[in-house]
Amino acid sequence: MKNLDEKTVAGFGDEWARFDQSELTPQESLRHFEEYFSLFPWDRLPKNSVGFDMGCGSGRWALHVAPRVGTLHCVDASDQALGVARRNLSAQKNCQFHHASVDALPFARGSMDFGYSLGVLHHIPDTLEAMRRCTDALKPGAPFLVYLYYRFDNRPAWFQKLWQVSDRVRRVIAALPVDRRHLVTDVIAGTVYLPLARTAGALDRLGVRVDSFPLSAYRGRSFYSMRTDALDRFGTRLEQRFTRDEVRAMMEACGLERISFRDGIPYWCALGYRR
Repeated sequence: MKNLDEKTVAGFGDEWARFDQSELTPQESLRHFEEYFSLFPWDRLPKNSVGFDMGCGSGRWALHVAPRVGTLHCVDASDQALGVARRNLSAQKNCQFHHASVDALPFARGSMDFGYSLGVLHHIPDTLEAMRRCTDALKPGAPFLVYLYYRFDNRPAWFQKLWQVSDRVRRVIAALPVDRRHLVTDVIAGTVYLPLARTAGALDRLGVRVDSFPLSAYRGRSFYSMRTDALDRFGTRLEQRFTRDEVRAMMEACGLERISFRDGIPYWCALGYRR
């Protein structure tokens, strides 16, 4: 049996077809990229390095990675999403596209100079096994960057309770037909994300610390980005969350060492090297 949830894969295909990231400005796209890749050791990659993007989706990360490497393998379990990535990356001649799940990666063990999987493995039934398949593809000493949803282990109790309520809402919305799911998540983006993000931005400009303010991470983002993430957050059927210690333990169990975590949002974004 494949290590994937078919309905979740279909949902992401629909998401990236709807939000193909074409409306993001180059500045916002680059800013997102720099946040997630702040740990990545570009200067340690070999010349003409070969690596993979597991769960490439729309190709939003690959767009910035491809010009910096030799060959980039873009892998996704959704053929619909992969079609979006092909369009978005049509100018990048060093990208290869693979319609495959994480348990059927189309390259040999120990063959990759680097790899990354951002916002993907927590949507796979067996996250640990999925991570192990990714790290098995790496050469010794190769870096692997991963982003997994956090379990709010660094947040106050009230923040965690707020998430528990929102997660119950997610389960209801994710089961809706596609059109209704789009409508509801757009309403959430406009009535929850937008006002909270703009309020956090105003407070931030006044010198108020907004680290614990709900959705403060969106204070500098476009409404398009909020709509994308509202669908991502509330329209996804399978979602798992992990503490920082659990992420570290999984990475170590997969043969990664010298593990480091990004000090700030997004949580948890971590880097390790194949032992």
